[in-house]
Amino acid sequence: MMSSFEVFFDYMQKLSGKTLSEDDKQLLMTHFKPKKLRKRQYFLQAGDVCKYIEFIVKGSARTFTVDEKGHENILKLSVENWWLADFESFYLLTPSRFHIEALEDLEVLQSTNAQIEEYLKAIPAFSAMVNVINQNNAIATQKRMQAAINYTAEERYEELMSTYPHFLQRFPQNMVASYLGLSPETLSRIRKNALK
Repeated sequence: MMSSFEVFFDYMQKLSGKTLSEDDKQLLMTHFKPKKLRKRQYFLQAGDVCKYIEFIVKGSARTFTVDEKGHENILKLSVENWWLADFESFYLLTPSRFHIEALEDLEVLQSTNAQIEEYLKAIPAFSAMVNVINQNNAIATQKRMQAAINYTAEERYEELMSTYPHFLQRFPQNMVASYLGLSPETLSRIRKNALK
């Protein structure tokens, strides 16, 4: 079985298309800290500043807000090989508006903003990986905004099925519904109709 760092190095090399030197690996292993969070443990709570960014080696998490009526609204569901952070809070050091909670036991590698800046300068594969991640995130954000504004409930469900089909096996239906901006009843109806 691969170690947390082997998983991370493999991910970085595949995404960046560049090879990590032994010195690169040493630098990353010195500064990225392996950490475990238990199911339902919070990585971040609204009002706190996001001091760390985490790479998910194993497990899943959700990023959500709670409105004035106490309803939870899921912004993001995250799984292996994804990054966890409130990026606005992480880069600008402002209080977060989000909660980030482990949905399963999580194994992560954690780093700080200052360390990320160091890797960007010192490790070409890290810098190339971040460029790819930023492009992917920009595209995903644009698609998500378009879906929220223009798509019917059925179209949002179809988009999720084509982009992240594993979400339906991995997450409870009420969380998937919240992520899609639907009621659990609407999602249930759409799934039944899709099976016909």
